[in-house]
Amino acid sequence: MAEQQKTAEEVMQELRALADRLVAAGRKDLLLKAIGVPLLEELRIEAAKSRLSRLVIMKDYRFVLADYQLEVELQPVHKAVYLLFLNHPEGIEFKRLGNYREELLGYYLATARWMDKEKAEESVDHLVDPLDNAINEKCSRIKKAFLELMDEYRASYYLISSHTQKHIAGRIWYERLKVITLPRELVINETR
Repeated sequence: MAEQQKTAEEVMQELRALADRLVAAGRKDLLLKAIGVPLLEELRIEAAKSRLSRLVIMKDYRFVLADYQLEVELQPVHKAVYLLFLNHPEGIEFKRLGNYREELLGYYLATARWMDKEKAEESVDHLVDPLDNAINEKCSRIKKAFLELMDEYRASYYLISSHTQKHIAGRIWYERLKVITLPRELVINETR
């Protein structure tokens, strides 16, 4: 049968047979090399999608894992931090949080409607200060809230986690981004 006439299912069956041969030969290293790490990460996300819940941000800023019928219990400041990172799927470096001060303040005032604006501004100033550890503390609390509701593998998609990008422009430098890897089609924001 000509290569062009093969169906996707036939190609999948051939690939499965070849993968089985490599595994049987004890050469998972070659299988990984053939697939490549970027594709492997995409496949990992695809496999997890069926086990991940939709995250619904209710009009009253409650965070609900709809498919698990669970609410993620977070304080308003944690919700504000989470909303900021959800809104920036490209990632944000902690040391550049000051560039997002007004957006973060907006989220905080929305999630903590009863809070005094001056107090909210003071809290946000601590969060965006690169010499303050407040942002790390908030991310740790967010992590704890998700880990209380699910296993570490699934939780990893909901957490604010590290992603390092290497740049080469005359010199090599690294951008240490923090991102939420949850596929955005699983996020339903009713506050908009």
